[in-house]
Amino acid sequence: MKTTKYISITIDRLPRGYVFTYDDFTTEVNQKQALIKALNRMVASGKIAKLSKGKYYKPENTPFGNLQPNQAQVVKDLLEENGKITGYLTGYSIYNQLGLTTQVSNTIQIGKNQVRPNFKRERYTIAFVKQKNTITKENIPLLQLLDAIRYIKKILDANIEASCKRFLAIIKNLTDKEVNSMVRLALKYPPATRALLGALLEQLKQENTTEPIFKSLNPITKYKLTGAEKALSTTEKWNII
Repeated sequence: MKTTKYISITIDRLPRGYVFTYDDFTTEVNQKQALIKALNRMVASGKIAKLSKGKYYKPENTPFGNLQPNQAQVVKDLLEENGKITGYLTGYSIYNQLGLTTQVSNTIQIGKNQVRPNFKRERYTIAFVKQKNTITKENIPLLQLLDAIRYIKKILDANIEASCKRFLAIIKNLTDKEVNSMVRLALKYPPATRALLGALLEQLKQENTTEPIFKSLNPITKYKLTGAEKALSTTEKWNII
């Protein structure tokens, strides 16, 4: 089979929005220069689009133009390494998924144990958030929630009162095991995050889970989260003002 035909057939089998690289073809295409030229011709013809150097995708056509791939596809090479999870989506895109805001940002934030400087990829700015906990597939949803609590003041088009109410609704649906895991993970977060989580859990009558958090805090430190007291009756105990 000719190189060009093989490439075309392979791409036809890929779903719309799937981001692929040269590595997706190396099992059958050995001539990299021929591969690059063929892909560039397909970009020029509009069959595929280029995301960044060496990264391509099949655009999904709509009456409003071509859709970009979803954010997980855009940064998937930064979330996994040799089959092991090394990062996770957090920040602005997750605030939207959690129902904390309707705003969508062009910044994609990634939680990782080892961070690197921000950089651009197509129309996106890729930014990194330091995560001190070990990242696993199971704890990613809890880390995303803790990150949202940590950066509550930075959630676009949302106020602290509304965000606290949304956090209560989310945490209420967690299992006891998930709540206990979240408390354990929270111990590696800043004090203000721990204090707000403690106040949220006590508001939900889960005082039995908050002792490790309460003991980890300085009893004289105050945490300024204006509006939290409108959603939580537990702010005074947790020094939230």
